[in-house]
Amino acid sequence: MNASDVSRAPIPVHLRIGAERVATGTGGTHDRVNPSTGQVDGTIPLAGPEDVDRAVKVAHEAFLEWRRTPGAERRRLLLRLADLMDENATELSRLTALDNGTKYSPGGKAGMASAYTRYYAGWADKYTSDVISSWLPSKEFSFTLAQPYGVIGVIVTWNGPVASIGMKVPAALAAGNTVVIKPSELTPYGPELLCDLVEQAGFPPGVFNVLTGTAAAGEALVRHPLVRKVTFTGGPATATKVLQACADTMKPAVLELGGKSANIIFDDAELGAALSHGTLLSCGFLAGQICAAPSWMLVQDTIYDDVVDRVATTAKAFSVGDPFDPATVAGPVINEAAIDRILAMVERAQAQGARLVTGGSRVQLPGDLAGGYFVEPTVLADVDPQSEVAQNEVFGPVLAITPFTDEADALEKANSTRYGLAGYVHTQNISRALRVAEQFETGDVMINGAGAGVVNRPFGGLKISGMGKEGGRQGLEEFLQIKGVGIGMGDGFSFGG
Repeated sequence: MNASDVSRAPIPVHLRIGAERVATGTGGTHDRVNPSTGQVDGTIPLAGPEDVDRAVKVAHEAFLEWRRTPGAERRRLLLRLADLMDENATELSRLTALDNGTKYSPGGKAGMASAYTRYYAGWADKYTSDVISSWLPSKEFSFTLAQPYGVIGVIVTWNGPVASIGMKVPAALAAGNTVVIKPSELTPYGPELLCDLVEQAGFPPGVFNVLTGTAAAGEALVRHPLVRKVTFTGGPATATKVLQACADTMKPAVLELGGKSANIIFDDAELGAALSHGTLLSCGFLAGQICAAPSWMLVQDTIYDDVVDRVATTAKAFSVGDPFDPATVAGPVINEAAIDRILAMVERAQAQGARLVTGGSRVQLPGDLAGGYFVEPTVLADVDPQSEVAQNEVFGPVLAITPFTDEADALEKANSTRYGLAGYVHTQNISRALRVAEQFETGDVMINGAGAGVVNRPFGGLKISGMGKEGGRQGLEEFLQIKGVGIGMGDGFSFGG
């Protein structure tokens, strides 16, 4: 299909509270800008504190019934939702491309969102409580109850709103909670369609609520007394504010934050796969705006010059442009402020001794894309491990490369950042790979091209990259609270009526 054949028309956005579609919010409106064109493509209603209060109360009322819904029925509804996601995968992809410039993929399935939904549907009628052996001297019988929290406040950022909702919400619903979701005002279209699909799947009104809004709406959601737990995806600075808002009531939170993920390339690695994988995720896909991107490549000094040349050749070949064009590899960054921030970091990196190998400039495209927010795939070599670009997340199409001498040197450099989200290692020596994995100070380690965000494996960071897990059984357990119960079984105890 030619790029010009795909509709670029947005869809109307509403606040979704229970069964209502609210066209105006008490938080005002936002002129939503398409990052591919730099032009306003819609006026978005913003939730204010009054809308948040109403949505949370609706979700709480729905929770009182949803928690009693049999697990098999929750499973059925989640599987139906996953089917609808796949049936509407092309439209979800179209809207995501409009939202943030993710490459459009017609046909196929809905990717991470439907995969996580199917996975947690399978857990809805299978999680159990534990029976604890009776303690004979005290004549007690003990067991636990795994119970839902209630209303979960869900805050997702703009770089993957549909995928992030998929990683969080199905687990919460499978466990018997209800949700109020606040997506970014920058990316409202994919979440709007998800609301339609939830409704079509037959979920009871109030189980799934969506309020597009700014930080003010997010704060109101986090602080609401009926919100029993918060799950947040974003940056460490905002996460600090989330934790401060939770602190007054000791409200628990799951935080999936940023990363400066090292990608260690040993001299025995299969370089073709290792370099294409690392360069694509850092400079190509979603223009490098990925929290777990392997954006700091540590390369053994015996192959360093060859790797730098090959990475530069790969990055130069990435076509930058319209996310609806099949030839495009890297689409836009999210806004003008992102361009200014990214290019300023590239300039400072050079001032701190890094060598600009390729890229480093804004891309000016013709026609409707002339105002778009495009940045060249950028490769920086000879990067000092303590420099800003090595120690901080860029969140743009920038790959930093640093040499190392041996395994100990690689790990010292990789673990030197404040972040601890993901680590990558490429080597044909599996013993070395496992040693490195054990010593990486990260929540996840991917060896020889393994992917991040696999549904049955927990994902989540250490240090300032967050706390808690999404994915796997641990992702379900984040939305269950454990209650211990003891029964005295003295001489007078009887099971009789």
